[in-house]
Amino acid sequence: MRRFEFIRENLRWLAAGALLTLLSGFGQTFFISIFAGEIRTEFDLSHGAWGGIYTLGTTASAIAMVWAGGLTDRFRVRALGAVVLLMLAFACLAMAMAHAVWLLPLVIFALRFTGQGMTSHIAVVAMSRWFIATRGKALSIAGLGFSLGEALLPLTFVALMVWVDWRLLWLAAAAIALLGIPALLALLRHERTPQSMAKSDQSLGMNARHWTRNQVFSHRLFWFMVPALLGPSAFVTAFFFHQVHLAEIKQWAHVELVALFPFYTAISIGAMVASGWALDKWGTPRLMPWIQLPMVAAFVVFAYAANPLIMLIGMFFLALTTGANATLPNAFWAEFYGTAHLGSIKAMAAAVMVFGSAIGPGITGLVIDNGIGLEAQFIAVSAYFIFTTIMMKIGITRARPALAVAA
Repeated sequence: MRRFEFIRENLRWLAAGALLTLLSGFGQTFFISIFAGEIRTEFDLSHGAWGGIYTLGTTASAIAMVWAGGLTDRFRVRALGAVVLLMLAFACLAMAMAHAVWLLPLVIFALRFTGQGMTSHIAVVAMSRWFIATRGKALSIAGLGFSLGEALLPLTFVALMVWVDWRLLWLAAAAIALLGIPALLALLRHERTPQSMAKSDQSLGMNARHWTRNQVFSHRLFWFMVPALLGPSAFVTAFFFHQVHLAEIKQWAHVELVALFPFYTAISIGAMVASGWALDKWGTPRLMPWIQLPMVAAFVVFAYAANPLIMLIGMFFLALTTGANATLPNAFWAEFYGTAHLGSIKAMAAAVMVFGSAIGPGITGLVIDNGIGLEAQFIAVSAYFIFTTIMMKIGITRARPALAVAA
């Protein structure tokens, strides 16, 4: 099926996925972190204290995801998505109104759980379940919402912050999340239910069967994948979380760093589309082991970049992985473990990733407070991604014979 025909025939479902991924941006680190300077000043927080609060709230959201993510196996996207968007709007409102430091962990929990967690989880599970032969295309198109959010939200809100109080900007975010509810309901007037999909168009995983979450948890491939699940969420999150501090130590204006994000987004979109096409052609077993190698180069460049132009090279390599990361890992769970229980399986994987995004800012902030700068940390991060690549290659190579049974 040609790509344009595919988009035209499935536009309402693809647009719903893209809408959810776009609105998840209000709970993503790339958005929350642009307010880091104002929040730290308002509540008199060090880098370590702010990172600790972020870690606490995000860790709690990861725990909640283990249970809540399975709701996608039981409820329609239009119903569950509307409820989660309403909760996201209230979370944004809470950030605008928070005036006590003890409220911050609760607000961060709400933003991370509803935004980064459930809103994006609902979108990728729906695409993985609704589309089988064209799963890669569907995930890459729906993932454009992530890229659009990364490109527009930081740049727009940083520019507005010059004239508008940061709390009012969170009120605007709440209003936008609320507007997403009628849009989602309109797009999904005719929606397939998880139950009906389970009876017809589900695809099998390894050994020609559907795996439950408990079976996945006890399978060795899952544990070979855990470092790779943690890595991007931990260290890409940390990179964006400390963007204000990074601009300071590089002696750049914050807006100079933020101005690079549209370039990063453009490359990310290209990588996302290319990986979706490659996924449908070659499958995840061939592609997945190598997805994080560009991260090695990216963080080495971040460590040594002396000006924003050189930083562009690092952003290019970072975008290659983050773009592919929007399609390949999400398809991986469906391809290796089947789709009958995909919501609960993906929720477990999402919880690991959310936990990674929790520990990344916390650890790096603590290390900064103890005298080890971000640039030195980035070298260690590069070495970590070499390790994750080796682990994925070993795990997937051992699992491929069982996957062949399903084929």
